[in-house]
Amino acid sequence: MRTGAAAGHQGYFHEAVRYDSDEEFLAVVVPFLRGGIEAGEPTFVALGERTADLVRRALPAGSGVEFLSGSGMYARPTAAIRSYRRLLADRTAAGAAQIRIIGELPPVAFGATWDWWARYESAINHAYDDYPLWSMCAYDNRTTPPHVLDEVARTHPRFATPDGRHPPSPAYTEPAVYLREERAAPPDPLQATPPLVELTDPTAAQARAAVEAVGRGVLPRDDVDDMIVAVSETVSNALRHGCPPVRLRLWTGPDRIVATVSDCGDGPKDPFAGLLPAGTGVTGGLGLWITYQSCNHVSLQRGAAGFTLRLTAGNPH
Repeated sequence: MRTGAAAGHQGYFHEAVRYDSDEEFLAVVVPFLRGGIEAGEPTFVALGERTADLVRRALPAGSGVEFLSGSGMYARPTAAIRSYRRLLADRTAAGAAQIRIIGELPPVAFGATWDWWARYESAINHAYDDYPLWSMCAYDNRTTPPHVLDEVARTHPRFATPDGRHPPSPAYTEPAVYLREERAAPPDPLQATPPLVELTDPTAAQARAAVEAVGRGVLPRDDVDDMIVAVSETVSNALRHGCPPVRLRLWTGPDRIVATVSDCGDGPKDPFAGLLPAGTGVTGGLGLWITYQSCNHVSLQRGAAGFTLRLTAGNPH
């Protein structure tokens, strides 16, 4: 039997906590965590170092709350979804009637890579709905950009407030609608320069060779290998599911490799493509899911000229 605000709810109970002070933050989080422990529910914290320390000091010793690495959990959206689904499946199989988690994205996520983290916050409304999860996502109003807070209201069905209320978010947008909206990241500055490589209708082998050639000495071997896989999968998807011509462009900087793969089609039909595996991949989503796990940022752009994926290995910030 579920407890607290999520009592009687089926599936994922997803809330945002927007706070103006450390006191407001603790006023929401501490009762949430203590309520989980008192009810015998698996209860987790996945916060950054500063906020996790605030929570530790506010809880009694040996509280039973389990602390996860916030930076480790939120390295990439697909990795976070995969890790959380594994944790939720394990606890549910062990008999948990409800699992509680308080988490927060690292501040760097609010910059150049916010587009794919915004998609993550929307997609998890579907991705975690198989489990009796009640989670809160913390956002500090003092440091979170206004445009990010606007998207938080659209990706979270409700808020948790310091006075104990759980009001619905009037701006909430269902993932199937939200994820189809245009949400491209700003161009990488490297894209203002001529690409080192520009290929039309390359084979997957030609794409792999091109990344190998430009990536030597730019990034560690493992990062280059991941980018080779990502570009190969993306080019193969574009050739199989897109509309010709398919164009591959590559740039390098001191700390990153940037690739764009464009075609004249509309892109994947599945709004969750990339963030969740697409089974057999018959609609093109499996390759994109692999790509999301291989890159440090993936940005999607649809327009009159077609569909473009931008892939970044190395530092996307």
